[in-house]
Amino acid sequence: MAGSKKPENERRSLDEQMASTARELQSLADAEVVAEAEREIREQLAAEMRQRLSRAVKARAAARKTPTAAQAKEEEIERFSLKFRIQHILLFSSCIILILTGLPLKFPNTHWAAFFFSILGGVPASGLLHRIGATLLIIVGVAHMCYITLTAEGRREFRQLIPKPKDVFDVIGNVRYFLGLAKQGARFGRFSYIEKFDYWAVYWGMVVMITSGLMLWFEDATMRLLPKFAVDMAREAHSDEALLATLAIIVWHFYNVHLSPDCFPMSKTWLTGKITKSKMMSHHPLEYEEMIAASLVEDGNGKIPNPTGGK
Repeated sequence: MAGSKKPENERRSLDEQMASTARELQSLADAEVVAEAEREIREQLAAEMRQRLSRAVKARAAARKTPTAAQAKEEEIERFSLKFRIQHILLFSSCIILILTGLPLKFPNTHWAAFFFSILGGVPASGLLHRIGATLLIIVGVAHMCYITLTAEGRREFRQLIPKPKDVFDVIGNVRYFLGLAKQGARFGRFSYIEKFDYWAVYWGMVVMITSGLMLWFEDATMRLLPKFAVDMAREAHSDEALLATLAIIVWHFYNVHLSPDCFPMSKTWLTGKITKSKMMSHHPLEYEEMIAASLVEDGNGKIPNPTGGK
């Protein structure tokens, strides 16, 4: 009996070991399957995250390069009519011709003057171009006088350009703001004191330049009517006023309308006659408020309703 139980116990022990080994192998197999499945899932998730990240980065980069529809179509308001813009274009065209052909005549012994003369075709050709520019300036001056006297629009614009006591207070207010003594600068209407200064400087300059220029152009006729010192005075006035106008245009006007941080690299108002709503509210808030009150602010779809009912 004892001998028969021993083999039976051995078989039972062997079965148990085999069962235990089978369970261990099964658990190991399950662990490998789970690990493999986990790796596959992680790889799939990582690939999906990379794709999402790539799409997000590309979309963000495209958004920075291309403005949104609202930004691309920012509301614009007409500031200057076509009549006003044509006068301005003719004026600065004549000024450019006069500057390029006049300054070399003022400084004829300089190297850069000789360079300009060579480009323009010599002194005679430069003088001819100067007279063409002068004729264009006279035409612009006459056209502008007709504009501000014979048209309702011109008379309205001229009244807006007349200096007022407010301009003095605006200057003081801006100086205090620049010195840190005030929290807010001056608030302007249709034309600021800077723009009024530009206008009246040109107005006075045209009177001096056209009068003195005609005296020099028709010097013989002038000498028959006036003494020689009048011609000498005209020559000095013409030369010095031309230099002053050139510096004012380049240093003052050109910076204010093209090179300042608010306008750089160029304000297109001179060409399109329009200004964005944000710039109108920033640079001419009083005019914008008046336009809102009169329900005259226009956007791409027409007129904006007056939220106050015109009150």
